[in-house]
Amino acid sequence: METAPQFFRHGPGPLARLFIFAMLSCLLIAEDTHFKYFPQLRQAIGVIIFPLQRMAYAPADIYDQVEKIITSFNLLEENIKLRQLYLERREQLLRLAALEAENTHLRRLLGAIQEIETTTKTKVVLAEIQYTPRDPFNHKITLNKGSYHDIELGQAVIDDKGIIGQITRLYPLSSEVTLLTDKDHAVPIQVVRNGLRSVISGTGKNNELELRYLSVNTDIQQDDLLVTSGIGGVYPPGIPVATVLKIEQDPMGDFALVTSTPIAGVDRNRQVLVLSLAQTESNDSQEMSTIGSGTN
Repeated sequence: METAPQFFRHGPGPLARLFIFAMLSCLLIAEDTHFKYFPQLRQAIGVIIFPLQRMAYAPADIYDQVEKIITSFNLLEENIKLRQLYLERREQLLRLAALEAENTHLRRLLGAIQEIETTTKTKVVLAEIQYTPRDPFNHKITLNKGSYHDIELGQAVIDDKGIIGQITRLYPLSSEVTLLTDKDHAVPIQVVRNGLRSVISGTGKNNELELRYLSVNTDIQQDDLLVTSGIGGVYPPGIPVATVLKIEQDPMGDFALVTSTPIAGVDRNRQVLVLSLAQTESNDSQEMSTIGSGTN
């Protein structure tokens, strides 16, 4: 009698296998409920097969690590690009803010030019500060306009707020300005509140001026506005110079120590205005002719 090949043999039927597995499941449930030997067996088997599990998971772990490394490189590259873009945008933003501030200052200077030329008929030249000295004791600046641009010695230099200084050295294409704060510089001033006239001098310190040789009973108060008096013909009258900061009594005499702070400043903007002396000289000549005609 011929028998079927081994791989064609049939095992138990489906119902028999279902019955066997059902009985096996019930036995396992009963054992796990009452005897609890299988949890310990499972733990032992888990310890034994743990290295095999790690080996089985190794390709997936390696793939995850490689993916993380690639992602980190991509993120690093993207972060570098974003930071570079941020710095570029930041630079452009700062430049835009500086241009807006400069534009605002130029508009104010334009308004000051129109007002000065309309009210006083004084010629005004717009100049730019080339550089300031690094020496803190040297209170001078250099402008980009000189004798070639009709700049003359003694001309007053202002910004949109008030007096800055005076032209003291002249070159063909540049000029040097001595600032108000220079210890050798003085400006005739007048107190707006009561018309008191005096001379304000630099102290050699930044943002500090002094009114010297005023008696202790002089009518001057804190926050008084000081403007040019026009005496001497260098500075046109009525231009703001400083505000009174504090008043102290000189312990060595009967004079008051009046400290002021300048209203204008070269540390704020780059553009300044140079006022012509032509109007002052013409006014002086007109006054002299009027006096002469009155004498005759």
